[in-house]
Amino acid sequence: MFEFNRIKRLPPYVFAIVNHLKMEYRHKGEDIIDLGMGNPDLPTPKHIVAKLCEAANNPRNHRYSASKGITQLRVAISEWYKRRYNVDIDPESEAVVTIGCKEGLSHLALATVQPGDVVMTPTPAYPIHPYSVIIAGGEVSSIPIGPGIDFFTEMERTYKKTWPRPKMLIINFPHNPTTAVLEGLDFFRKVVDFAKENNIIVIHDLAYADLVFDDYKAPSFLQIPGAKDVGVEFFSMTKSYSMAGWRVGYCVGNKDIVGALIKIKSYLDYGMFQPIQIASIVALRGPQDCVEEMRKTYEFRRNVLIKGLNNAGWCIEAPKATMFVWAEMPEPFKKMGSLEFSKYLIREAKVAVSPGIGFGEGGDNYVRFALVENEHRIKQAIKGIKKAINK
Repeated sequence: MFEFNRIKRLPPYVFAIVNHLKMEYRHKGEDIIDLGMGNPDLPTPKHIVAKLCEAANNPRNHRYSASKGITQLRVAISEWYKRRYNVDIDPESEAVVTIGCKEGLSHLALATVQPGDVVMTPTPAYPIHPYSVIIAGGEVSSIPIGPGIDFFTEMERTYKKTWPRPKMLIINFPHNPTTAVLEGLDFFRKVVDFAKENNIIVIHDLAYADLVFDDYKAPSFLQIPGAKDVGVEFFSMTKSYSMAGWRVGYCVGNKDIVGALIKIKSYLDYGMFQPIQIASIVALRGPQDCVEEMRKTYEFRRNVLIKGLNNAGWCIEAPKATMFVWAEMPEPFKKMGSLEFSKYLIREAKVAVSPGIGFGEGGDNYVRFALVENEHRIKQAIKGIKKAINK
């Protein structure tokens, strides 16, 4: 048998266990409502799809593209930041297009993290945040995040108790999976000052910038003067434009960090299919009412799910952002742990959710709902859940 040390450091993918059980029940003819994976069900806006088709019919676009992204897409990204946050981005040296944020984060870690380097990430966390570091051969130091926790204070504590001192901080607000948000810019200001004082690289994942509710606005890390001196920010087209399968993201900010990602990508890929990049330009520069329609759809679904669960006796606070609901398990079920509780919901409620333990330490008392089904299906899920938790 062959052994691969890097692969041995990766634990079994918890979500695969739930997915396997879900498919077992579906093969038996059961109707399982899938609120587990955050896979948007809303179609990509028609004008973006139309541009893809037009560009795909042009043979010139069938050749290798640019690994850092075509010029006009990087310019459109810079325009988006200026329009949205009044942040200036040099499209040549401070922006790189990635094949989705997971690819960008993974390759950036590979380019910047050496064996023995320590990186701080929240826990629970979106799995690629800590595991991009593990794959690169680094070590992870976890910062607890959740209700009643002062994240910055915990970050300082984690930094001081970690040796060797952490080289990098990966953060994500609005946060997946906990849906935690920042009120104002004070946190980012403190992070920039802390990073400068301790020579730390900061990576911020702003994937859920547009999926915000109740008049909340998600700030950008790069709005802080001096942020580009210490870090970069990722953004994904997946949520805002419902382009999950298209795999388009980008990284902007510090030119040395962006440059490292550009260089490693030049060895690893030729960029995504050029018609996808051309359609992404139309997405960023075109009408944005489609983004608002999607935002409203997710907000409506959130309201339906929260109201229904509360009426069922499962009281959960409504999140201000993301396409998820992070739900603390009802007290009688906590002893089961989130994985067994997720299996229980598939069996008894015919609903699939993501077990919190899959997001790391601190998540085992929670499950995550993804708002990826319509109102009728969500209400159907609530009926099943009500029966299961009151059984």
